[in-house]
Amino acid sequence: MLFDISYQTLGIYVTGILILLYKHLNRTDTPKIKNLPEIPGYPLFGSLLQFGDKHAKVAGQLAKKYGAVFQVRLGNRRIVFANTFESVRHLWITNQSALISRPTLHTFHTVVSSSQGFTIGTSPWDESCKQRRKAAATALNRPAVQSYMPIIDLESNVSIKELLDDSGNGKEDIDPIAYFQRFALNTSLTLNYGTRINGKIDDELLKEICDCERAISNFRSTSNNWQDYIPLMRLLPKPKSNDDPAEWRERRDKYMTFLLDRLKKQIAEGSDKPCITGNILKDPDAKLNENEIKSICLTMVSAGLDTVPGNLIMGIAYLSSEHGQEIQNRAYDEIMKVYPDGDAWERCLVEEKVPYVTAFVREVLRFFTVIPICLPRTSIKDIKYEDSVIPAGTTFYMNAWAADFDPVHFKEPEVFSIERYLENPEGSGTPHYAYGAGSRMCAGSHLANRELYTAFIRLISAFNIDPPKDRKDEPILDALDCNAIPTSLTTDPKPFKCGFRARDLGRLQEWMKGSEERTKDL
Repeated sequence: MLFDISYQTLGIYVTGILILLYKHLNRTDTPKIKNLPEIPGYPLFGSLLQFGDKHAKVAGQLAKKYGAVFQVRLGNRRIVFANTFESVRHLWITNQSALISRPTLHTFHTVVSSSQGFTIGTSPWDESCKQRRKAAATALNRPAVQSYMPIIDLESNVSIKELLDDSGNGKEDIDPIAYFQRFALNTSLTLNYGTRINGKIDDELLKEICDCERAISNFRSTSNNWQDYIPLMRLLPKPKSNDDPAEWRERRDKYMTFLLDRLKKQIAEGSDKPCITGNILKDPDAKLNENEIKSICLTMVSAGLDTVPGNLIMGIAYLSSEHGQEIQNRAYDEIMKVYPDGDAWERCLVEEKVPYVTAFVREVLRFFTVIPICLPRTSIKDIKYEDSVIPAGTTFYMNAWAADFDPVHFKEPEVFSIERYLENPEGSGTPHYAYGAGSRMCAGSHLANRELYTAFIRLISAFNIDPPKDRKDEPILDALDCNAIPTSLTTDPKPFKCGFRARDLGRLQEWMKGSEERTKDL
């Protein structure tokens, strides 16, 4: 009888402990939201196992069953996913004042950012973030961007000249990735520090910044770091060195410190050139402290390798395809209609008058949504969505890939169609979510659009972009499968090759010489 009572008591205690442990392992940072569909999950992991390394695609598929907006438990975090164009518009734009902050994630905010601080885009909303974003927005508005066009003139000219030389004018197929990583990064470096990397695409500093920023971008990803969702995993042994965020932080610290110290030295010597950070450092009324200046520097360097190079590279990849040959021919004809005297190379720096190329840029941005799941948001107020009230403090994920491929909003979204943005309702209002949306959308979208438009005008004017001679070098054109690292925040295009054959070598050389003359003092 005593044994029976003891075993019963022990069983009750064990059951109670298991129930408490189960509740503890399945607790979430915010409570379950009433009247909002929830994706079933597993103890401890929630839906992490189900989402795997394809968060955007899996979430898009689940939306077909559970609805445009649903909640999901990823480890100990509760996340609200928006997966359609209209649901993103409602939450990110209609409710933008409520959805203005960012959550903090362990890997990026605690480990990677412990020395240099957060970028503007990853900072929770407070007065400091407001001031930094205001400074960046002022430096990146439309009038300011127009003053930066000499930089884009220089960088696009350098890249095209080296493509011509390195390919032997189309004799050898070439991988364009490194050329346009440098194009975008050098543009950002010149804007922020007043100096650029003068070396070729194999320059040591260029490669180090590209490698580090790509790695750190993965730590900003919503799908790459399970320790962000499961605190218990932070107690496990550190990963191998190549995946250690602390090591990447130390490597980044070296070049960020070098770039800022060099600028300060140039200011002291009076040899600096006008730039964003230089203007702040020399302004006696500037309200930004040292850490806030570092945040702006981080933002400019990391942004230089996010949206622009991925879209430029995948746009070139598409132009090299069979359908891309038709697009090139039409684009070249449209350019020549507007610029029959062959002055598009120079005029594209001061105006945007070829609607077909503008539409092509928009379709590249939509089709190759290079940030499939945008940086997360945190609400600072309750938000009403249909029959549910989503409480303040909830984390939201925008499935930009699914929204940009929403068949309710876009006709045949899986088809690359420039016509959808030519005098078409699909092109009115918000054309796509490649830059995010609402109050915290990319502050550099005007600059990015000008970089893309100018680069494509010049590339199409300069070259016939041919498919590779060897089929194994053909690019992958699926918006998700083209990514070399599926869990990265931004698309890292898989290597490919294509041909760059001058349309008119003599005229191209004249254009390049003109750019060299205009930019010799930069």
